[in-house]
Amino acid sequence: MNNAIARTSALLSTCALLLTGCGGGTSTVTNSPTNSPSITSNNTSTNTPATTGTSLGAIPIGIAVAQTSNVALLGQEEVAGAKLAEKYFNSKGGVNGTPIKLVFQDTSGDEAGAINAFQTLINKDKVVGIVGPTLSQQAFSADPIGERSKVPILGPSNTAKGIPEIGDYVARVSAPVSIVAPNSVKAALKQNPQLKKVAVFYAQNDAFSKSETEIFQQTVKDQGLELVTVQKFQTSDTDFTSQATNAINLKPDLAIISGLATDGGNLVRQLRELGYKGLIVGGNGLNTSNLLPVCKALCDGVLIAQAYSPEHPGEINAAFRKAYTEEYKKEPPQFSAQAFTAVQVYVEALQSLDKKSKVNKLQLPELRTQLNQQILIGEYNTPLGVIGFTPIGEIVQKDFYVAQIKMAKDGSQGKFTFLK
Repeated sequence: MNNAIARTSALLSTCALLLTGCGGGTSTVTNSPTNSPSITSNNTSTNTPATTGTSLGAIPIGIAVAQTSNVALLGQEEVAGAKLAEKYFNSKGGVNGTPIKLVFQDTSGDEAGAINAFQTLINKDKVVGIVGPTLSQQAFSADPIGERSKVPILGPSNTAKGIPEIGDYVARVSAPVSIVAPNSVKAALKQNPQLKKVAVFYAQNDAFSKSETEIFQQTVKDQGLELVTVQKFQTSDTDFTSQATNAINLKPDLAIISGLATDGGNLVRQLRELGYKGLIVGGNGLNTSNLLPVCKALCDGVLIAQAYSPEHPGEINAAFRKAYTEEYKKEPPQFSAQAFTAVQVYVEALQSLDKKSKVNKLQLPELRTQLNQQILIGEYNTPLGVIGFTPIGEIVQKDFYVAQIKMAKDGSQGKFTFLK
């Protein structure tokens, strides 16, 4: 993003989240046969370059995340967080009296889906900015479209190396893997100081997993541990017998997995079924409660580093947590919190910009440019804690955690327990 010299503080007046319908919103949720939410939007934006959507009573913000494919296990959590943010901020007056409207487009799980979603949101839906996509792999293909169109992009879960460097209009609210990942290995060593041998597994067809495994492997070396094997797989794989057997034969004390929820969960399950007894560290792609139905009771004990804790102090997180648990009957996960945060950044940046020059008076290209500049100079009190951005759009965040999965013996339910 464009360089900023100074930051201004964006004040947030917090109150309980309202779970009633949001003013100006027209998004609806339907359930697909796989029970992953599918979002449709009755968008009526015109193709006039000057429109921002405010003439229709709402400011459109694009949400481009995975609602179908195996990546939907992550994307559906982002949909939930974004929709709670829409309700919350509209209940508090939106952008100084003008509501926001989230416009959803499904990226599916590949680069083509993300590209199509971005193009639709930018050219047809006329959004002021985009939250998305779900995967770093998709971001490397889709974010340049936003950059060329000069549309602000906020990555809600893109943690691979090099995301903010894609362009001046690209930032993220998801902390880079280089900061988060090492914490889980250190937590494993704290639980078992006798750890010596480490086996690493990663999805070689996913940009994030390749980026994350490099960090994990370097952390293993930095901690003086022995990397006994590196096993590769595809995110579409379901049988990991070969990789698991090869690793178990080398008798590792720790297994580290970089993949997504479905493949990662199946790998955890098969490692345990084949007799592996040691600790398991999962990467950010496994950081979802949707992992639990995949490996069930065998998920127990998996360690995963976190950039969000439901117990983080602060009124905005308390309100977000209350609304999420009331709606979904479980604690909010990191991906939902980050999507909520991304919407919050847009709203508060728009509020600040609107006080300088009314956003509904700006031509859409100018609004996008000024919004892009405003985002970087703000400080935002979010469910993640107080965050800001570096001049290139990297998140500035200080609070990080490690959680361990605790499962019921029958595998019927489980939760992430945060370690002290």
